[in-house]
Amino acid sequence: MRNLLLVARREYLEQIRGRAFKVTTILVPLLFGIVFTIMIMASRGAASGKHIIIASNDAGLAGEIRAQLVEHNTNNSSIEVLAPVGASDRAGLVDRVRIGGIDGFLWVDAPAGAAPTAVYESQSSGDFITDELLSTALNRAVVRRRLTSTGIHPGDIDALLKDINIDTLQITKKGDQLKSNAMGSFWKGYVMAFLLSMTTMVYGMNVARSIIQEKTSRIFEVMLATAKPSDLLAGKLIGVGAVGLTQIGIWFVAGGAIAGAFAARIPSAKLTVHFSWTEGTFFAVYFLLGYLLYASLFAGLAASCETEQELQMYTPLAALPIWLSFAMIVVVVNNPGSALSIAASLFPATAPIIMMLRMGSAIPPAWQFEASIGIMLLSIWGVLWVSSRLYRVGILMYGKRATIPELLRWLRYS
Repeated sequence: MRNLLLVARREYLEQIRGRAFKVTTILVPLLFGIVFTIMIMASRGAASGKHIIIASNDAGLAGEIRAQLVEHNTNNSSIEVLAPVGASDRAGLVDRVRIGGIDGFLWVDAPAGAAPTAVYESQSSGDFITDELLSTALNRAVVRRRLTSTGIHPGDIDALLKDINIDTLQITKKGDQLKSNAMGSFWKGYVMAFLLSMTTMVYGMNVARSIIQEKTSRIFEVMLATAKPSDLLAGKLIGVGAVGLTQIGIWFVAGGAIAGAFAARIPSAKLTVHFSWTEGTFFAVYFLLGYLLYASLFAGLAASCETEQELQMYTPLAALPIWLSFAMIVVVVNNPGSALSIAASLFPATAPIIMMLRMGSAIPPAWQFEASIGIMLLSIWGVLWVSSRLYRVGILMYGKRATIPELLRWLRYS
């Protein structure tokens, strides 16, 4: 036990004092802050400052569309009306878009006694925000025209078409009602899953690189004179895992400060996030389990490799479960209680990420946590059993790439 703790302490202090730890600890929250700042600024500037023309053979409808755009905030865009127009005017508008005179035009054809048809033409094919604004304004304008034609007073029409906001409340297992929304739940689960996947992979790879470096420097021959291979491996896993917990703790403090700084700039009705101690506790639990699973796997791989380049060839295979987990994000967040979501949260390689995504929407039942954690513990024991046997033989193997038959023989050594 003493040798194990000495190895863990050495690994912890060596990485904490390293330049990489200091740089990533500072840069990661800083980069997240920059990204959120850019996102907020970009969302404010989206669809703003555009020059758009509403062209229609019905001047009244075109004017109503413009009024709807102005009323529902087009972010300082310049909206002009060109009506009535004929087919020959469309070619001129196309030329103005082509040379950059205007950003786009909405061509509305409103034949008598029939539903209008509309086409928006611009140089950009991905401006979905402007498309949505124009579509909403057009539909509102058409509804108003139809209601007006039935003799309803304009004031009554405004009351009929007034938007009604829906408040979303999440009912917990205790019966508490917490104010939240789908967007907030999605981002909460996504951020937890992203942090967990990033840290488990990074520190799992750190364990593997440490083994490769010490193996190539032949320092193991000195260390094995005073410590058993099992103590070296266990100490390395504990020490590097403690580094990960330290860095995550720093990031959470920094993240809380960043979230507090931006809270005043993000309307609470649009983005409400509730984070409980239960979620924080299970985040720590699944970080430890995910780290031990991947670090044990990487340790066994590193013991059988000669160089870091050879180790990196196996990295995509080890990262495949994480990519699979994020590929399921839409299914899991929209229906966290589905059979697929439950199965993925019980499969040990994907359980940490899927559980974070599920907790972002709703806390799963207790039995699923118990089953998931139990299966992960058994999986970690199995991977450690294999990796420890590869480790105790592989760390002293030099100059020869291990083949599959040789790896199987290593596992049978007592």
